[in-house]
Amino acid sequence: MASQDWFDKDFYKVLGVSKDVSEAELKKTYRKLARQYHPDSNPGDAAAEARFKEISEAYSVLSDKEQRQEYDQIRAMGSGARFTAPGSGGAGGFEDVFGSMFGGGAGGRPGGFTYQGGGADPNDIFGGLFGGGRFGQSSGGFRGYGGPTKGQNLEASTTIEFLAATRGETLTLTGAGGKPIKVKIPAGVADGQKIRLRGRGYPSQDGGEAGDLILHVTVRKHPVFERDGLNLRLNVPVTFVEAALGATIEVPTLEGAPVKLKVAPGTPSGRVLRVKGRGVKTDKGTGDLLAVVQVAVPSHLSADAENALLDFAAKLPKENPRDDLLARARE
Repeated sequence: MASQDWFDKDFYKVLGVSKDVSEAELKKTYRKLARQYHPDSNPGDAAAEARFKEISEAYSVLSDKEQRQEYDQIRAMGSGARFTAPGSGGAGGFEDVFGSMFGGGAGGRPGGFTYQGGGADPNDIFGGLFGGGRFGQSSGGFRGYGGPTKGQNLEASTTIEFLAATRGETLTLTGAGGKPIKVKIPAGVADGQKIRLRGRGYPSQDGGEAGDLILHVTVRKHPVFERDGLNLRLNVPVTFVEAALGATIEVPTLEGAPVKLKVAPGTPSGRVLRVKGRGVKTDKGTGDLLAVVQVAVPSHLSADAENALLDFAAKLPKENPRDDLLARARE
C-alpha cells in the first residue's frame, strides 16, 4: 500500500540501481545485499539488521511490477504532497490537498481522500483531475515535479558478414512490442561494436520519451582479410626466388579485381606492402590494403633441386642471420 515512505525513500538508491534496472539485475543485486546484511551473517549488529530491513522493503516494492509502476508514478509527483493516515489529524497532509476537491477535509473526515490499496485506483482519480487517464499516458496527464521518466532500453544482438560490415547494411529487427524496425548498420562497423538507436526501446510508463535500442554487432571472420582499424590486412605468400630476386605479384582485394604489387629484391618475410585506398571506406575516411609478405618454403624438393640448393648455400657468405638476435637477448 502506498505510504509517506514512497515519497521520502528512494528505493532505487537504497539498492544502488538505476531506474531502468531489469528484473534480473534487480534480483541479482538484492540477493547480493541480502547475503551481506542478513542478521544471521551479522549477529548482534543492529546497523546491519536495519540495513537488511531497508533493502528488503525496497525490493518488495520494486520487484512487484504493479507496485513499482505505482511507486514511480507517485515519486514523480515530488515530495510536496504527503500521505497521512486516516484519523491522524495531521495538518497540510495529502488528504488536505485533495480533500477539498472531493468536498471534505483531512483524512478520516467525510469526503476525505484516502487510498487503502483495495479501493479506487489513484491513477484514475488523478487522471480525472488533470485531464488524462493513468499518469502521463495522455498529453494532459500529470507529470509531477520530477517530470516524465524515460522508457527502458531494449538490447538486441545481430551477426553480419564481413563484407556487409565494411560496406554497411540495413537490417530488419523485431523491436519493443514485436514491431519490425529497420536498422542501418554504418559502413565500417567493427566486431563487438554497439549501435544505439534513440527512441527505439520500450515506451515510457508516464508519458516520457521511449528508451533506446542498443544493438550488439558481431562480425563473422573472413577467410582472407582481417580488420586493422580502417585498413584491411592479409598475408601474401611469395616464393623464395621471388623474395630474393624481386617480382611483380597479384594480390586480391575485398571488392574488385586483384591489384599488382612489386616485391623488391631481398624482401624479407613479414614486410608490409601497402595499397592506398583499398581498405574500408567510411564517412570518417578510407583505409589501405596491407599485404604482409610470407616467404613460402617448398615442402618437397627433387634431387636436382636439392643439389642446386646445396650448391647455392655453399656460395653464400658465412654469416649467421641470428647473431644479432642472440646478442640483443644477452643485453
